[in-house]
Amino acid sequence: MNFFNNQLPSVAAGAVPGDGYLLDVRENDEWRAGHAPDAVHIPLSELNNRAQEVPKDRDIYVICRSGARSAQAVAAFNGAGWTASNVEGGMHAWEGAGRPMVSESGTDPFVA
Repeated sequence: MNFFNNQLPSVAAGAVPGDGYLLDVRENDEWRAGHAPDAVHIPLSELNNRAQEVPKDRDIYVICRSGARSAQAVAAFNGAGWTASNVEGGMHAWEGAGRPMVSESGTDPFVA
């Protein structure tokens, strides 16, 4: 990680491996509207207290709506010994790449 020019490891939404550990840090209403089927949901506001739930022995791909909150999480994870990458463009890019999405409401998934 290069703090001098604010670069964090990142990956395009279409390049996240199908078996990758995808961590969604959006709020509950955003999650319910639409998320990746196999994503793990821990809102950014709860991450400090729940970080131990995230495996340290896997690469972590962190996603939010646009990439800003996930960038905060990636910086924190990498600073604490995890290997994490920010999903560029967040769920907007995920949806744009045609990646699968589901909702918790039974309606068609969308990015809230």
